[in-house]
Amino acid sequence: MRIATWNINSIRARAERALGVLDRWDLDVLLLQETKCKPEQFPAEPFEAAGYQVAAAGLNQWNGVAIISRIGLDNVEIGFPGQPGFAKEDGAGALLSEPVVEARAIRARVGTGSRGIDVWSLYIPNGRSYNDPHFRYKLEFLRRLRAAVGEQLAADPARRILLAGDWNVAPEDTDVWDIDFFRNDVGMYVTDEERAVFNAFGKPGTGTEGDFAGPALTELTRGADGADYTFWDYQRLRFPKNHGMRIDFGWASPELADLFAAAHIDRDERKGKGASDHVPVIMEFDAEA
Repeated sequence: MRIATWNINSIRARAERALGVLDRWDLDVLLLQETKCKPEQFPAEPFEAAGYQVAAAGLNQWNGVAIISRIGLDNVEIGFPGQPGFAKEDGAGALLSEPVVEARAIRARVGTGSRGIDVWSLYIPNGRSYNDPHFRYKLEFLRRLRAAVGEQLAADPARRILLAGDWNVAPEDTDVWDIDFFRNDVGMYVTDEERAVFNAFGKPGTGTEGDFAGPALTELTRGADGADYTFWDYQRLRFPKNHGMRIDFGWASPELADLFAAAHIDRDERKGKGASDHVPVIMEFDAEA
């Protein structure tokens, strides 16, 4: 079974590229982020003609997530229990709007074998800057996601879960092309706070008050072949210079991690006119589709 995650940066602009990735990698499931459209605007027809089902979530031309599957698409859920919303604030921190739960998470059960997989397509908020309300929103989003998944696994430790997408975190110094540039000039993606909430997915919870429950998850893509990075900005010739970042990952529950076989980064997808600034990350499992 092959499952890929990809921040496509507009599905309407890159539907043909998505179809090409499905064919080239013989994918069973493709998890998309930053689709930038409402569900009714999603170009589902060519995917359905190719034998895939589509589930999408989106509120406007921003954010948006989707799941494309040829091995079933059941129990679709938009968002996760406790998912926080984002509210605009003034300079003093007073709310200027009611919190809005953005289209950043979608789940579905895939697989036609005896046991399916709950796959999540996730688009974690960008923190923007250290003092921006988006930074606090990002940390809270990740904390609540970890708590929600931990609760599910505490109730059913054998559940097969994959959390994959654009995490907007570079958990190791080698995940960015120049760590000093990011620490001194950018300040996001590599902060201790962001790394701590990301790495919490790889730790077991105690289930005590103030702590999440459930077993540790396993990040699958660290040893992926094909490239060191999954994102190259459009500006300043970042791709030709290989000034990239590794911010797209997949976390698996223990039961699913035991079936993991290999991971690949499709660097070639960043080439040519009209490419997304991210590339697909493919995960292979020794499991019946």
